Amino acid sequence: QVQLVESGGGLVQAGGSLRLSCTVSESISSFNSMAWYRLPPGNLREVVAIITSGGSTSYVDSVKGRFTISRDNAKNTVYLQMNSLKPEDTAVYYCSAERRKYYWGQGTQVTVSS
Repeated sequence: QVQLVESGGGLVQAGGSLRLSCTVSESISSFNSMAWYRLPPGNLREVVAIITSGGSTSYVDSVKGRFTISRDNAKNTVYLQMNSLKPEDTAVYYCSAERRKYYWGQGTQVTVSS
């Protein structure tokens, strides 16, 4: 079974930065796309950023210019660089991989204090 493990979450002040990592148990190039989702407290899950196997990226409007999704195929790892963090970015962040079905990690908590 495909396994994904997120790391890098934590508690930061508004305006700070974090880099999340998602390490996958097999080659990330074998997936059609990789994505980061987040689940804010008391809210619904939303997609934050997507990177396709071809390297194209897309972002939800609220994080454009602040977040960057990237990958290192040799390390089977996808990253989410988060800059200029805001309290509304507080959420559990999940990594996903898509290939015929969606696979999910366990999530990592990001908390941004004002």
